[in-house]
Amino acid sequence: MSDRATTFDDIVASRHSLRAFLPRSVDADTLATIFSVAQCAPSNCNTQPWVVHVASGDKLQALRADMPERFMAGEFSMDFPYDGVYTGVYKERQYGAAQSLYDSVSITRQDKEGRNKQFMRNFTFFDAPHVAFLFLPEPFGLREAADLGMYAQTLMLTLTAHGLGSCPQTALSFQADFVREQLGIEASNKLVFGLSFGYPDPDAPANACVTDRAGLNDAVAFHS
Repeated sequence: MSDRATTFDDIVASRHSLRAFLPRSVDADTLATIFSVAQCAPSNCNTQPWVVHVASGDKLQALRADMPERFMAGEFSMDFPYDGVYTGVYKERQYGAAQSLYDSVSITRQDKEGRNKQFMRNFTFFDAPHVAFLFLPEPFGLREAADLGMYAQTLMLTLTAHGLGSCPQTALSFQADFVREQLGIEASNKLVFGLSFGYPDPDAPANACVTDRAGLNDAVAFHS
């Protein structure tokens, strides 16, 4: 195996959702490099159907100050329905991922307050110094959402390659109108999810949480 392949394999294997970050901001040149590389992501007919807004500094602090209270007050505005139902092995994986996280931060199944507190950290971006909001412009739909997903994966791998970490968060799409209002974004751009990112906190127990993956034979069939 070439050194190039080994390096890429290591980057893919080491990327996982991080939920604790150092207060250190990423400099503007590094941000520009990372997001330029992410633009190389594939898309159908090269349409590149993603619109990305990155909040840092005062803009991020304003979001962080208000989003938890708005969520607790039941102020939701979602551009896409959150109505997926997991059954069978998919439900098992969902439970397994949650259990891995709670185990890493020593929250028991019976500790509902602890679990709620951990969930609410979504809306303070896990103390990350940056958050990217990923939008899909109207009138795009499922196929273009797949393109946005490929962009997001390219972005997360690039962040990992630069020594950074990230956490994709569907929860941040629960307040789409508020995010658009705070960042001056047109209503025609529909929020799919957010991505908190920055330098990982190496000592945070939550960052030790690594979920498992299905075996190759469970996901892929080779035909010849």
